[in-house]
Amino acid sequence: MKLYNFFRSGTSHRLRIALNLKGIAYDYVPVDLRTEEHLGAAFRALNPQALVPALTDGELTLTQSPAIIEWLEERYPTPALLPADPAARARVRALAAIVGCDIHPLNNRRVLEYLRRQLGQDEAAVLAWCATWIGAGFDALEALLAADPARGAFCHGNVPTLADVYLVPQVESARRFQVDLSPYPNIVAVDRACGELDAFRRAAPALQPDAQ
Repeated sequence: MKLYNFFRSGTSHRLRIALNLKGIAYDYVPVDLRTEEHLGAAFRALNPQALVPALTDGELTLTQSPAIIEWLEERYPTPALLPADPAARARVRALAAIVGCDIHPLNNRRVLEYLRRQLGQDEAAVLAWCATWIGAGFDALEALLAADPARGAFCHGNVPTLADVYLVPQVESARRFQVDLSPYPNIVAVDRACGELDAFRRAAPALQPDAQ
């Protein structure tokens, strides 16, 4: 199994966490977004959308992190990233979707590069953009975590789930974009709990072979 990814990519980060939590060995294949390697013919042949991550397993090539994580959950069901109870599964999916659907797409690299290059925005404006949408999502996440009296150490209960897989890379991104996390004590507590687990630590961007 090979994971084509970039160390700082949030979607790549969540894939590394999921693979580590499930104990699945993989070969790390760096795709350097800084040099636009992802736009080259070689990577486009693997993923015509020219986005990381991509996962290959023999002749199978998978793209889009939600689809890849669902495939991992179905093929390697233990340990599970989703609770058994249908209502709990829906809650975990909703928490993950706040990050995956409402925060990350507005703050990924190609959007920020469009702001910089096509719209001529300076770094202060880009950081303000990031803080706006991260803050809007984190406001909702914080409220949902605070309202759950049985939450436990993680987003749902006392074992990491899909929600934590999505949240931790977004917290990493928030710190990189200089977002004030003091209004989000529950989010920070979950991130801290995840940081105590080897699966999350080994997935951290700074520890990847292509990190600088």
